[in-house]
Amino acid sequence: MPTYFVNATHGLLTSAQKKQVAEEITRAHSSATGAQGFFAQVIFNEIPADNHFMGGVLIETKQVFVHGHIRAGRTEEQKKLLLDDVIASIHKITRLERRYVWAYIAELAPSNMVEYGQVLPKPGSEAEWLEALPEEDRAYMLSLKGAR
Repeated sequence: MPTYFVNATHGLLTSAQKKQVAEEITRAHSSATGAQGFFAQVIFNEIPADNHFMGGVLIETKQVFVHGHIRAGRTEEQKKLLLDDVIASIHKITRLERRYVWAYIAELAPSNMVEYGQVLPKPGSEAEWLEALPEEDRAYMLSLKGAR
């Protein structure tokens, strides 16, 4: 499951904006990779005042950092589309200048990931993996908003 950690300056994002960001990251991930929406999770963290430095200097501007952990095996084009879409979505929702929105992707081998109690499939094998799961697990995943 791709996991996106969204770290933002304390108080920057409202609950409604967090929901929008989560929906947009899920959409961007599905659009770029073809994976079903239930594979994406988004976790928010706030950066308290006086806890963000660059070059040893306290940063006082509002910032958003998105750190995405995805399964290895995506093409460079897919990753570029994903990053571009995430940045554009965060910019649109927050109205922050793009220089204050950062995004990173780290890749993990599917064999090193267990989700829903199962080792993950290689990219492109999601449908077969889903069909092989116990009915209760499959029903749960498909019930999540954003599932395709």
